Amino acid sequence: MPLFSKSHKNPAEIVKILKENMAILEKQEKKQQASEEVSKSLQAMKEILCGTTDKEPPTEVVAQLAQELYNSGLLVTLIANLQLIDFEGKKDVSQIFNNILRRQIGTRSPTVEYISAHPHILFMLLKGYESPNIALRCGIMLRECIRHEPLAKIILFSEQFRDFFKYVEMSTFDIASDAFATFKDLLTRHKLLVADFMEQNYDTIFEDYEKLLHSENYVTKRQSLKLLGELILDRHNFAIMTKYISKPENLKLMMNLLRDKSPNIQFEAFHVFKVFVASPNKTQPIVEILLKNQPKLIEFLSNFQKERTDDEQFTDEKNYLIKQIRDLKKPTA
Repeated sequence: MPLFSKSHKNPAEIVKILKENMAILEKQEKKQQASEEVSKSLQAMKEILCGTTDKEPPTEVVAQLAQELYNSGLLVTLIANLQLIDFEGKKDVSQIFNNILRRQIGTRSPTVEYISAHPHILFMLLKGYESPNIALRCGIMLRECIRHEPLAKIILFSEQFRDFFKYVEMSTFDIASDAFATFKDLLTRHKLLVADFMEQNYDTIFEDYEKLLHSENYVTKRQSLKLLGELILDRHNFAIMTKYISKPENLKLMMNLLRDKSPNIQFEAFHVFKVFVASPNKTQPIVEILLKNQPKLIEFLSNFQKERTDDEQFTDEKNYLIKQIRDLKKPTA
């Protein structure tokens, strides 16, 4: 029994037709007809990869399709020209991309290997945040890539990583939020990789990160503070935390944010501030700032967010910090 009937094209034919029609779309000729052919081919490809409700996709056909996508360069073409494809087609491309990315042969992930050899695919997806009509689709594919440590490593150690600081500040809320979700995923998913990356690039990262903590955008500021707290409290990032809490300018910033007009930002700042106070190995400049502000800090914390009566952990932490600050002594000469 042949795998493909006359009405069902095989993977090589689907890829050939799709590639031809993508080329027509690029030239902006016969757009309507080419667009319909692209949609039909993407549907056929999706059916091969995902199967139908009544049958699973045959493994050898999926393998053939994957190989055709790699060999023809079509995977790159689809990402590079995503904005030329209609709305439903864009959804199909992201589903096809993510499905083929998850594909494994034993312990191997062929698409991860392919993208590692063609890293510009990752940077095209990242640059997608600059184009509103493809930004969210690119974000979905980028987060799927980040699940795989070799691909996350390429992005982290690239010059393009710093573009995230620009994308999370974008004026379109949906795009900025999506970019932040990807940024957070990149900094929290692969713990040892991220710890190594941050230790090697501490000054650059935190110089950029500090700008987010001064952001005029409330959501960006709050999310960045929350993520900072998560990062410095993670045991894998002990060296980063030690360095961060040794710097007096970081403590001053948190003390200012404790007085922010937003209670939510105050609350997130509290969770970073507590690390400075609770550390048993405070640097001398940190001790001096806390001593200089000792009476004010005790009074401030005693009245800080009293309305959080149902949050026992917060109350306990606050009382602990008050005690730590009260017990601070000037070093004897």
